[in-house]
Amino acid sequence: MSDRTVQSAATPHFPLAALLWPTRPGETVGSLRAFVLVALGTALMALSAKVNLPLPYVPMTLQSLVVLMIGAAYGWRLGSATMIAYLAEGALGLPVFAGPVGGLAPLVGPTAGYLFGFVGAAFITGWLAERGWDRSLWRSAVALSLGHAALFLTGLGWLSVFLGWSKAVELGLAPFLWGSLVKTVLGVTLVRAGWAMLERRR
Repeated sequence: MSDRTVQSAATPHFPLAALLWPTRPGETVGSLRAFVLVALGTALMALSAKVNLPLPYVPMTLQSLVVLMIGAAYGWRLGSATMIAYLAEGALGLPVFAGPVGGLAPLVGPTAGYLFGFVGAAFITGWLAERGWDRSLWRSAVALSLGHAALFLTGLGWLSVFLGWSKAVELGLAPFLWGSLVKTVLGVTLVRAGWAMLERRR
């Protein structure tokens, strides 16, 4: 194993947001940054829920794209925390879900699996980003695709309780495949643009 390989393996891969807004351990601004990023992320989630195409059971929104971008930019810890905060806002009654609606009903209804799937999607995308997958074009595509897969598996699993598996796939997956592909391509483009912007700042 070469020295370069050892060095690359030992070098931590920080999320994009941490490099764009760097802090040192123990600095108060670290907590401030986390608060601001979580607030920004939940606001983006709420806004993206408003851009929706009503479909039977599961509306088509921009939320999956925003979830993946937050995971890739924030990393798995802050990305997952942002999604949990978003669900908490909805549970408290804020109209942050597609509709717009809030309250506990969306968190136990047919589409609840997709909402909880946001946490898993952000976790997976962020975990892979912290291991350098967001630095590569093709690995970025795989990371975002895996995040999409986690979101759909969770959503379909819960939706199938209400509709059965075949009907859940028909209504909760098939109409979204092409849109998910477009969102993945757009997401990869945004991730690459973020790293290009960071390189110009250095």
